[in-house]
Amino acid sequence: MTKDKEPVLPAEETPQPEELLREPPEGEAQPAEQTEAQTEPVTLSAAEFNEVRKHIETLQKEKDETVNLCQHLQADFDNYRKRNASLHLDSVNEGERNVIKALLPVLDNFDRAMENIENVDPAWVDGLRLVQKQLLDALAKFGLEEIGAEGKFDPNLHEAVMQQETEGVESGTIVMVMQKGYKVKDRIVRHSMVGVAK
Repeated sequence: MTKDKEPVLPAEETPQPEELLREPPEGEAQPAEQTEAQTEPVTLSAAEFNEVRKHIETLQKEKDETVNLCQHLQADFDNYRKRNASLHLDSVNEGERNVIKALLPVLDNFDRAMENIENVDPAWVDGLRLVQKQLLDALAKFGLEEIGAEGKFDPNLHEAVMQQETEGVESGTIVMVMQKGYKVKDRIVRHSMVGVAK
């Protein structure tokens, strides 16, 4: 009885040892035994397990410290941004107050001119009054307000430059205004100069 001969592959089809060891191309399925070997559980000794756990704890600690540092940096930056915004607003307001304060003598001169309009052309007076109103309206847009100077003297708002005897008026009552006072957005830029009763 004759034995079946094993088929012999041609030389070009016989896999060579280096081809058997070569990794399959990307995307090509790997043999089942290799996949199973990669998913096999790893058994660690107690010492190895403790070492891995300590390493994980160290990484966790480093992560927590980094997150904490980032949070502190974010808070510092937010505070810096708010502080700069506040300083910028204060600088703008201070600049506006300085400009308005420099224009107050112009308002004073308008008031003096309006107090001396006898024998003056009415058309000229109307024009002067219109310019005065335009200036006051423009400054009011930046928060200019006149300080009231009636009633009792208030050292926070008024500056007493004289006292005089006035019958029928209670002591400390404002009886005369020599120069108007003004404030800008609740900040006094000039106190009212007044005379008060003794």
